[in-house]
Amino acid sequence: MTQPTAPAQVLEFIESRQSVGQLIEPAPTQTELEQALQAAVSAPDHHRLRPWQFLQIRGEGRQALGQIFLECVQESGVTDPAQHDRVQVQPLRAPLILVAIVNTQIHPKVPKVEQVLSMGAAIENFLLMLTAQGYASMWRTGAMAESEVFKQKMGLKSDDEIAGFIYIGTAARQLAPRERLPVNDFLADWPTRQA
Repeated sequence: MTQPTAPAQVLEFIESRQSVGQLIEPAPTQTELEQALQAAVSAPDHHRLRPWQFLQIRGEGRQALGQIFLECVQESGVTDPAQHDRVQVQPLRAPLILVAIVNTQIHPKVPKVEQVLSMGAAIENFLLMLTAQGYASMWRTGAMAESEVFKQKMGLKSDDEIAGFIYIGTAARQLAPRERLPVNDFLADWPTRQA
């Protein structure tokens, strides 16, 4: 049995994680990124299918990603120049981006939904490790995560699922603490007790 960690401290740490939209340098080093990914790949994984894949994009790669975003919206029929400009600069909102991809597999005991949920758990582990390292992040989805054109341009398989784009860096400003939610709003007895 492992040594227990003080639950109140763990909860306080988990509650300190927030999504931060304004991200600046520095981003994690390669060593720090790999440490955070080690936490990610410790997620629950039925039958050890390891459905996780991450593409890291830094530096000039962000402009190249913006160009792909632009081509995707153009090919989808969007003609508004303001929309073109907006999507092209989206990858510049953080110094590091990870594209989280679920490499779904056919398995008789592990449906696709379990593989997607495993990626969700992996991303949460990853975000918590980034917080422990002192970095901030924003998990984004949107049209590109659903775009077949984007998957083609990135060299992904049609049955791959994009779980999101994780924008990573240092918080540009301090955020107010999150409101603590009353857990009883989300918890019910079953079967319902009779009066």
